[in-house]
Amino acid sequence: MSEAQTYYHGTKADLRVGDLIAPGRPSNFGNRKPSRYVYLSATLDAAAWGAELAEGEGPGRIYIVEPTGPLEDDPNLTNKRYPGNPTRSYRSRHPFRVVGELTGWTGHTPERIAQMRAFIASLPAHEADPIED
Repeated sequence: MSEAQTYYHGTKADLRVGDLIAPGRPSNFGNRKPSRYVYLSATLDAAAWGAELAEGEGPGRIYIVEPTGPLEDDPNLTNKRYPGNPTRSYRSRHPFRVVGELTGWTGHTPERIAQMRAFIASLPAHEADPIED
């Protein structure tokens, strides 16, 4: 990963520049237990999914973030659905600092979001839970 890489975090949280996104919040999927990791992506598409599928009220938001510690491939995507990490999705046990917000992004269609929500709802709980090893 390049030092000049731009990273994104999709959420419904209303954050400000300088805020930290830290582990310990409930997961958006599965049993929603507090996660030991925080997640980001180097692609806008993956960040858009994060913003659109996040729990909570309000609009989806995509923040530009910088890691404060090491990153690793997100095994929820890279090991299960997209070998080789084409989504360029990562996780960390260290917070991410918000350095900006991306506005004017184009998300998925309401029909596509509904399809993805239905797919996630159809998964057995153990498959929807994030990998927390």
